[in-house]
Amino acid sequence: MKKAQLLTTIFLLIALVGIQTVSAQFGNRFGRQRSTVPQSQTPPPEPEPITAEGVVNEQMPSIIETLELNAFEEAVVRTTLTKYVQKKLELQILQLEPQKMKEEYEKLGKLQNEEMKAGLPPDKYEAYLELEKNRFKPTKKKKKKKKKNKE
Repeated sequence: MKKAQLLTTIFLLIALVGIQTVSAQFGNRFGRQRSTVPQSQTPPPEPEPITAEGVVNEQMPSIIETLELNAFEEAVVRTTLTKYVQKKLELQILQLEPQKMKEEYEKLGKLQNEEMKAGLPPDKYEAYLELEKNRFKPTKKKKKKKKKNKE
C-alpha cells in the first residue's frame, strides 16, 4: 500500500511539473503574453511656431485688396509689417511685466505707423489705419439696390 501511495505522489509531482512547463512555454496561446513593459504612446507633434512672415502673409491679401496697392507699396507694407511683427513676437518671448509689455507695444505701433506714413500716399495711409483698427478685416460696402417702380 505504501508503494501505491508513493507512486501516486510521484505521478502527481511529475504531472504538476509538466503542467507548469507546458504553461510557461505556451501560456496565453500563440505567444500573446502580457508584457511587463508599458507601451509608450507617441506624443502628438508640436505645432510649428508662428513666424512674422506667416502672420503678414495671412493679412496681406486683405490689405492689398482693400488699399489697392501697387507693387512698390505692397513691398513697403510687407517689409514694414514683417519687421514690426517680428519685434512683437520677440517681446512675447521675453515675457516682460504687463505694463512694460504694453509700453513696448505702443512704441512699436508708433514706429510702425511712422514708417507706413512715410511709405504710403496719404489716402492709402488713412485707409491702412482704418483697416488696422478693424484688425485687418476688410469692411464690405453694401450696395443699395434700387427698387424699380412698376406702373
